[in-house]
Amino acid sequence: MGRLIQADRSMQQSICEATTRTTLRRMGYISRRPHRVPLISTTNRKKRLQFAQAHQNWTVEDWKNVAWSDESRFLLRHSDGRVRIFRKQNENMDPSCLVTTVQAGGGGVMVWGMFSWHTLGPLVPIGHRLNATAYLSIVSDHVHPFMTTMYPSSDGYFQQDNAPCHKAHIISNWFFEHDNEFTVLKWPP
Repeated sequence: MGRLIQADRSMQQSICEATTRTTLRRMGYISRRPHRVPLISTTNRKKRLQFAQAHQNWTVEDWKNVAWSDESRFLLRHSDGRVRIFRKQNENMDPSCLVTTVQAGGGGVMVWGMFSWHTLGPLVPIGHRLNATAYLSIVSDHVHPFMTTMYPSSDGYFQQDNAPCHKAHIISNWFFEHDNEFTVLKWPP
């Protein structure tokens, strides 16, 4: 607390750090960690705006024809985020102030799934890192039957994000060969 902040070098005045914090608090400012948000480049902002403008007139009925998909990892023992607690100085080993750990992080499960307005689609466990070959198996074994069943008149849209395995040539070629059955929704980066 004893540190001083030099307010104005020309005036050679110093202000106590605690005074600065108190003044800021009285003005309504509080110290918090900044929210973490993805960095979006100017180019990608423009592409997202173009996507929004191209679809701004879609109705709920139009969006009902979209099947959404994504991958997700579920941790079995802990979260990826920081855990914070409030405790007194002598409570560091109190059971209510501890977070248990296990070797190798406790494990987790990675899954791929899809859903539409009408129903839930398949949930597929992924036992390894998802590459283009594994994703092609998911597309041919799960996406194709779901889309042709749910949208038999070929009016369905399949949404996927821009993960590298989704943009691989073998995936693009597969979708091109099946473009008469459903459309891949061009998702902005």
